[in-house]
Amino acid sequence: MRIFASDMTFAEALTQIRAFARQDGFILALAWIGSFASVLYVPQSVIGSLLAMATPFIVIWRLVRFRNDALDGIISFRRGLVYSWFTFFYASLLFCLAQYVYFRFLDKGLFNSILINATQVMSEVYQTQGIDAKDFTDAVSVFTSMKPIQLSFVFMMQNIFMGTIMSLPIAALCMRRGPYKRNYRK
Repeated sequence: MRIFASDMTFAEALTQIRAFARQDGFILALAWIGSFASVLYVPQSVIGSLLAMATPFIVIWRLVRFRNDALDGIISFRRGLVYSWFTFFYASLLFCLAQYVYFRFLDKGLFNSILINATQVMSEVYQTQGIDAKDFTDAVSVFTSMKPIQLSFVFMMQNIFMGTIMSLPIAALCMRRGPYKRNYRK
């Protein structure tokens, strides 16, 4: 039996949102893990960047599916916002865990070498433009001295922050007040 939003209490609606957001957060975390792995192991490829830029579209796709399949095509801005927040939160937690495992057991200095190489390239660009790159290099040296748990936590906070900001337009785009009509073909 399907229960729609109009038949639910607040606690039931929140439980439903969290259940769907956990599943969809897993999908988003897989995209982020693919992006991270691509950036590390195939840095010349654009796949990592494309997967990262696909983040809002993945959340929109999953929110529209949630709206149409679980809520009979009707979702308020507030419910869409909460759904998006939870999706980004769960994805950030899973991605943080994956990054911690990577940094702790698999990295062997690859991430730091990529950062140091990028710092050298950017320092040259800054010097040609007459900008002092000391602050930039100091920030990178602090970043490379972090422990795996600290690095993972920094990325998690960044993802939660960006997810919070992206959730506003996503919820606005996906809200719908009228019923959703499915077009069944015979």
